Amino acid sequence: MTAKDRWQASLERCERICKEGLSARSKEVLRRTVRSYYRHYGRILPWRETTDPYNILVSEIMLQQTQVDRVMEKYHAFIQRYPDFSALNRASLRSVFRLWQGLGYNRRARCLKMIARHVENEWQGLVPADQERLSCLPGVGMATAGAIAAFAFNKPVVFIETNIRTVFLHFFFAERDNVRDVEVMPLIAATLDRRHPRTWYWALMDLGVEIKRIYGNPSRKSAHYTKQSRFQGSNRYLRGQIIRLLTRTRKSVPELVQMTGNGTRRLHSVLKELKKERLVEQKGAFYTIATDG
Repeated sequence: MTAKDRWQASLERCERICKEGLSARSKEVLRRTVRSYYRHYGRILPWRETTDPYNILVSEIMLQQTQVDRVMEKYHAFIQRYPDFSALNRASLRSVFRLWQGLGYNRRARCLKMIARHVENEWQGLVPADQERLSCLPGVGMATAGAIAAFAFNKPVVFIETNIRTVFLHFFFAERDNVRDVEVMPLIAATLDRRHPRTWYWALMDLGVEIKRIYGNPSRKSAHYTKQSRFQGSNRYLRGQIIRLLTRTRKSVPELVQMTGNGTRRLHSVLKELKKERLVEQKGAFYTIATDG
């Protein structure tokens, strides 16, 4: 029997035992399965090679709704250009947007700028290890705050994200649909390795990726699952176009109409959203990247 065959057998055994629900036995088998997978097949990722809270915070914001491969392309360049909160706080939003291109959801880049300002001005450049305090930062929330606390400070906090959710839906809710996170969170808490939460969560996430590869996406069983709409031609796509064009130079609405191929009414609607979110600003007949960061 090959190592892969042995792993597949242990996965199937874990599925059978966890199907009966949470127990001392299923908890032990799950932990053994998760650790075994990570020991043999765990991913090597650059943000796992540091405990610097700044680097980890940047990576976690980048990873929100974005594939790991795309983040890998940008992470090193971002950290090299803006190595700490002070450098990011001093940077213009325009320069941050330029470097962010390709990651999408540009509001996250602005949130990072706002976080840098807050950490510098309110926390004297030091990131707290407290999940509640971290969750108050712009664009963070409890899940990202939990990841930062676990990965930067090895805190045994309880949080959920898509790959962690995948593991628990697969093993404990195989015959259920419309599963709410409030049902999953107690299982995460009960099985958490409180001595080594950092590596435990890495292992859970990596196993979640493998389960998706083998079985498809169990997250469809979640009550919180929403299928992402088509990107090409969407307002999200147009927002990205506008930001990309404005990082080069200011543009008027007629220029944006010509360059994006969209009508005036639609452009005005999207520009209004971008202004409200303080990603762009209007100066007379022209739009430009916001200067307040």
